[in-house]
Order: sequence, then C-alpha cells, then structure tokens
Amino acid sequence: MKSKLSVVATVLLAAACGGTPSTSSASPSPSRAASGEKIAVATNAKLGSILVDEKGMTVYLFVADTTKESTCYTSCAAIWPPVLTDGAPQAGTGVQASLLGTTTRTDGKVEVTYAGHPLYYFIKDKAPGDVTGQAINGFGALWWVVSPSGAAIEVKP
Repeated sequence: MKSKLSVVATVLLAAACGGTPSTSSASPSPSRAASGEKIAVATNAKLGSILVDEKGMTVYLFVADTTKESTCYTSCAAIWPPVLTDGAPQAGTGVQASLLGTTTRTDGKVEVTYAGHPLYYFIKDKAPGDVTGQAINGFGALWWVVSPSGAAIEVKP
C-alpha cells in the first residue's frame, strides 16, 4: 500500500509541476504563402470565364491603372474595394500562378494583382457570380471583369 501511495504521490507531483507531457500539441502556423487570397476562374453565362475570389465574388480591373500601382483611393476605394491579401496570392482552378502578384497601397496594405492589373471588388456585387460592375465608367475610366489570360473582358452587359 505504501508503494502505491508513493507512486500516486509522484504522479500527482509530476503533473502539478508540469512534468508530464501535454496531450495537446501546437499545430504549426500556416505559412505566409498559404494565407494569401485565392483567385480562381468561374464561368459566367454572359461573359464566359472570369476571375473570382475564393468565395466566388467577381474581381475587376480599372482601366486607369496603367501600371501595377493602384490609382483607386478614398471615395473610389469605398465603391471599388481593393482585393487585399495577407500573404502571397494563391492560384485557384484555372488561374495562371505566374500572373498573380501584389502591389503595396499607399496605406501599406497589400493588393492582389493579375497580369500587372490591381484587382478590385464592386460594392454592389452581393452574391457570387454577380457582375454588376461590368463596363461601368467611374472615377475617370472603365471597369472590366478580368479573363483568365489577364485581359479585360470588354463586353457590355
């Protein structure tokens, strides 16, 4: 009996002092690359193959952006929010990974680019597949849905 009490006391003491291994294990943090925004290709009945984010929301390019630097800020960005990422953007189905990139906005946030075009959402698109921003002329230039090749899909609805 004394040896059983001794064993129990030793186990309890070890547990109280952290001497026993924990049953939970820390999972590795996701890599920076794995945390980036995913861009994929979806099919739209009127426009064909278009770029979308991982939730299926359509992304657009702004013709006024003549380089990979965004020209859409303040009131423009309130209506056309940039597609932001916390890591390297990920290529979903149908997307050419080599065309994905990023640009740093003036506020320090990182915006996804595709074929050198900064990407944006349109505030009036409410559901996956909506393309209500197609061919809108706003903030000095046209807004177009993006094809898998990175070109503007210049089809008016």
